[in-house]
Amino acid sequence: MQFVRYLSLQGLLKHSSLFLFGPRQTGKTTFLEQAFPHARFYNLLDLRLFRQLSAHPEDLRQTLKEKDRLIIVDEVQKLPAILDEIQTVIDQGKERRFILTGSSARKLMRGRANLLGGRALICKMHPLVYPEFDAHDLNRRLCYGSLPGVYLSDIPEELLYAYAGTYLKEEIQAEGIARNIQSFSRFLEVAALTNGQVVNFSKVGSDSQVSPRTVQSYYEVLSDTLVGTLLPPFRLGKGRKAVSTPKFYFFDVGVVNALKGRFEIVPRTAEYGQALEHLVFLELRAYLDYHRLKSKLSYWRTYTNLEVDFILGNALAIKVKATGRVHESDLAPLRALNTEIQSMQRLVVSQESMERVTSDGIEIVPVESFLRRLWDGNLHIA
Repeated sequence: MQFVRYLSLQGLLKHSSLFLFGPRQTGKTTFLEQAFPHARFYNLLDLRLFRQLSAHPEDLRQTLKEKDRLIIVDEVQKLPAILDEIQTVIDQGKERRFILTGSSARKLMRGRANLLGGRALICKMHPLVYPEFDAHDLNRRLCYGSLPGVYLSDIPEELLYAYAGTYLKEEIQAEGIARNIQSFSRFLEVAALTNGQVVNFSKVGSDSQVSPRTVQSYYEVLSDTLVGTLLPPFRLGKGRKAVSTPKFYFFDVGVVNALKGRFEIVPRTAEYGQALEHLVFLELRAYLDYHRLKSKLSYWRTYTNLEVDFILGNALAIKVKATGRVHESDLAPLRALNTEIQSMQRLVVSQESMERVTSDGIEIVPVESFLRRLWDGNLHIA
């Protein structure tokens, strides 16, 4: 089975070369091979090619033929020095375009690599999202996530354990990011257990047996290697005092479950609600990236524990409740936020069977309806 990916790069390539960043196994290479079968392809995971270009970066430029108008360099972070050659090719004109993929932006962003001085736009690729499924199996996604190979596999748990163990620990260590793999492994487990919660650096540090400063650097590692995202707090409210610390979400629900060591996500449990909230976050973030929207994604929580899970710009507020019936008490956070900003569209994403609207305009929306409306562009997203 092949997934038809939602991401489209053809329009952007008319104007610029591209960086395409995304975690490993999200399908970047397969997507590019299918979308651009006639492109010249350099895969830096090929050890022979890597050694050749490491010793002689100019070979990339010298091996190009006149007919090569689109050149793809896979895993470009493996060899940042190659970017100087790529810039030379771009500056020579001839309407050539590059697509440069990477599963980690850290070496490029923090290693002072040549990011082509505005000659390439940055795009992101995510695990599978709602419109890419012929038949959307919500429960399977909540258990095993949305990495294409894992979703289709007969042994998804084995693949996820391998991903969490081999990639998230050993490969991050191999990049020289986290020197103490035991400490980093403990941190990963604690970070997974607190996924979707407000980050408490001191508490995570205590549970991981490392300092709060080290915890902060580890979260930066996860962000830089595209393994997770810090969700900032919403700051425009002037009434109730709100929490000012970010939340953290991993890039895939299944990877979190592997780090936690459990895959039975049963409806009407706290774990199910957490997984559903996580999935909604991932869909929102992918939608913003794929449509190249600048709306800020945030959350809002008061010190009295009124919480709105997601806010997009100043236009849309979302509460996720994995329940078959949304009650009046579930609406209190959205009503509290409305006292500060009255113009927002307010939604509760739930497992009710039909859409309905409360007397004060809060929309109760089933999960499938929400995902369909999101990707059809039928929500208030500036």
